[in-house]
Amino acid sequence: MTEATGIVGEFLSLKEGTDADLLAMQCGDFYEFFAEDAEIVADELDLKVSQKSSHGSSYPMAGVPVDDLTPYVSALVERGYRVAIADQHETEDGHAREITRVVTPGTHLETGDESAQYLAAVVREAGRDGGDTYGIAATDVTTGQFQVTQLDDADAGEALTELYTFAPAEILPGPELRNDDEFLNRLRERTDAALTLHDSASFEPGRASHTVREQFGGEAVDSVGVGEQGVALRAAGAVLSYVEDTGVGTLAAVTRLQAYGERDHVDLDATTQRNLELTETMQGDSSGSLFDTIDHTVTAAGGRLLQRWLQRPRRNRAELERRQSCVAALSEAAMARERVRETLSDAYDLERLAARATSGSADARDLRAVRETLSLLGRVADAVTETERLAESPLADALAGADREAADTLAAELDSALVADPPGTVRQGGLFKRGYDDDLDEIIGEHEAALEWLETLPDREKERTGITHLSVDRNKTDGYYIQVGKSETDTVPEEYRHVKTLKNSKRYTTPELDEKERDVLRLEERRHDMEYERFQALRERVAERATLLQDVGRTLAELDAVASLAVHAVENDWTRPAVVEGNELSIEAGRHPVVEQTTEFVPNDLYMGDDRQFLIVTGPNMSGKSTYMRQAALITLLAQAGSFVPARSATVGTVDGIFTRVGALDELAQGRSTFMVEMQELSNILHSATEESLVILDEVGRGTATFDGISIAWAATEYIVNAIQSKTLFATHYHELTALGEELPTVENVHVAVDGEPRSAGSDGDVTFLRTVRDGPTDRSYGVHVADLAGVPEPVVDRSQEVLDRLRDDKAIEIRGSEGDDGGTTQAVFDLESGQFRGGNAGSAGAQVATDGNPEHATGESEAESATDEAAASLDPETEAVLSELTELDVNETPPVELMAKVQEWQAELDEE
Repeated sequence: MTEATGIVGEFLSLKEGTDADLLAMQCGDFYEFFAEDAEIVADELDLKVSQKSSHGSSYPMAGVPVDDLTPYVSALVERGYRVAIADQHETEDGHAREITRVVTPGTHLETGDESAQYLAAVVREAGRDGGDTYGIAATDVTTGQFQVTQLDDADAGEALTELYTFAPAEILPGPELRNDDEFLNRLRERTDAALTLHDSASFEPGRASHTVREQFGGEAVDSVGVGEQGVALRAAGAVLSYVEDTGVGTLAAVTRLQAYGERDHVDLDATTQRNLELTETMQGDSSGSLFDTIDHTVTAAGGRLLQRWLQRPRRNRAELERRQSCVAALSEAAMARERVRETLSDAYDLERLAARATSGSADARDLRAVRETLSLLGRVADAVTETERLAESPLADALAGADREAADTLAAELDSALVADPPGTVRQGGLFKRGYDDDLDEIIGEHEAALEWLETLPDREKERTGITHLSVDRNKTDGYYIQVGKSETDTVPEEYRHVKTLKNSKRYTTPELDEKERDVLRLEERRHDMEYERFQALRERVAERATLLQDVGRTLAELDAVASLAVHAVENDWTRPAVVEGNELSIEAGRHPVVEQTTEFVPNDLYMGDDRQFLIVTGPNMSGKSTYMRQAALITLLAQAGSFVPARSATVGTVDGIFTRVGALDELAQGRSTFMVEMQELSNILHSATEESLVILDEVGRGTATFDGISIAWAATEYIVNAIQSKTLFATHYHELTALGEELPTVENVHVAVDGEPRSAGSDGDVTFLRTVRDGPTDRSYGVHVADLAGVPEPVVDRSQEVLDRLRDDKAIEIRGSEGDDGGTTQAVFDLESGQFRGGNAGSAGAQVATDGNPEHATGESEAESATDEAAASLDPETEAVLSELTELDVNETPPVELMAKVQEWQAELDEE
């Protein structure tokens, strides 16, 4: 293949010098893609592909106008591509192009999504005693937020949970994690983030420390305690280096280094956030989630903050009480609340505007939006100070955190500079008001006078020449011209010089018009250049005040978030919870915050404390057990987000984590069945929960054989009660577990009450689910009744009830459709202890046959039993060794996770044989 030259050669050369997936290179008024890039872009964005010849070869080419690049790049980045941008600039020899920035999922400023957009890095250092140390840094380049943390003596699951809470768009794994396929695969499973391998040198302690100190200052780094050689510092340095290398230009907006400890927030792993449907339902919809239900914010920044409060609840009681006091004040001052919200509804996203200003991408409309939003601070402050209830609340202190005087000064400067409705481009003039700059005013005056001469020229020429069909216009090809209709072209003056003939008219120019055109173009160029220079200077002054913009933006966002919580509390009769230390969780007339929106909800009480830490919840399917447990978790979460809660009253002891195990779906693509997923979730809880946690178990062991399931559920209960001692609600259909409530001092039984009797053989039954939770275990199972409610055919329901009744009474069951020795049906008794049928000529090992309807008449040992005895007598040594280990194992003293691991080990050994 012949080597490309010219524009294509320049494109390929630039592409070779970047690790981006795609390159957009400016060529005049277009950004062009060539070769393979053109085909990819055309396929992704439905662009037309043409061909560009170069040195005897033809290359695919696709392009977009310069002014339309942003939406196309956004679409590509959302699909996971890294897009390099090569801009064109003038030189003495003509045009030159160089890559000015690389747009990646984590550094994309032009996102249309109002949610936070984090770029994160994660670093691991191996510990000497088994536990590793993880450092995590995350920044939202669209707002300038920058957070770091260090997880000591942690495992991969804890690091993944921490990353999940940020929902990063892009993750930079440290050098130690790049070859850890298991960790990277779990990252891909739990997040939608793009994984990028950034320069390893940026993670080195010395270089990272220098980068972080250059950005934030030595004192800031020392004050947050991330450590000179700490892994958190390494992650932070890599993030800053990556943002710098991509050329996004937002580092000036990253002014605060916020470090947080693992005890600052409540642990909410990915499974729990999904099970509690915090930001999206189990079906993946945002509608119907907790956030969607309580979100009444009127600003994008307020919505982001409220969502962050839900996904990262706090443990600091002072902070929670401060938020609650703000919500209480706004709840009680309805008119002032609505005044504040109405004012905030005019606010733009100041945090993102600050980032755009520092990156040099803000236009005049952005700066005008900064002016409009800064001016709202004073109006909001007046609404608070003029209302006694609000003035006495922490809202006044929150407003004091933003410099109102500085905000008013900058707003006034922007207002005096920019016209009320500036154009969307910053290079075509029309940005500034008269009186802002004397030199600029002079040029604008001359330019507008020249334009006025041109605008009045048609009227003057019509009057002078008597031509009625005459107009003056301009285009890129002909410049300014006089257009005359064909019927009057014979009467044009001699000084009219013919330029072009059209179907119904002709175009002309004159020496005077040519001279005025030169004047206009000269003045226009000077004006545009001068306005652009003035605008750049103004934008830089705004960028220098990025911290002010961020302070005001965060203040307004917090007011919006607490006002949203107040609106929901008032409209739904929520109450302020008492947040306390200790294990108490006391809820009077609690409700599920989402379910109560769509149904007439039956409130329930809940009490847990030092003497009542583990509740076994029993009752029929569909009776409300899951809702009852979830509402306990959500009330706890809302209280630790600083919100009011759906209850008549509530006392919530702070927790360090909320862990849930609810129904699981098969994940066959990852080779994991329902039961495997269930056991992995249980394993995570048993390893992660502490005595300060809240655990929600909605069925354990249902995905395997009955006795295996009961054993696992029983052992897990004992382990949580004796070893972990966390507050736990455990819903189960294994009634055998209710016996633990009589034997273990901190375990209690509760059940969802039912009115009436279930159907039985010969009785239709009449059952009503009361959805009221009462102390004590349930008295029976209602599965057959639920099958009836679900529309299972009546013959199946009737037969199910008949089989159930005979099983309970240990009576023989006819196996319908089988062939007995006399041509009749076979009867068998199901032995609950062995899990096998006794009786039946085709049953499992150990079956005894009776075809005359009386199982007691069956005699003799079956062939299967004999075969089993013979097999036992000829076991190989490896199998005998497994049986010996099993005999010696103390199940009661073995944690369930270790027990499962041992079983898997035995299975592997037997499979090898």
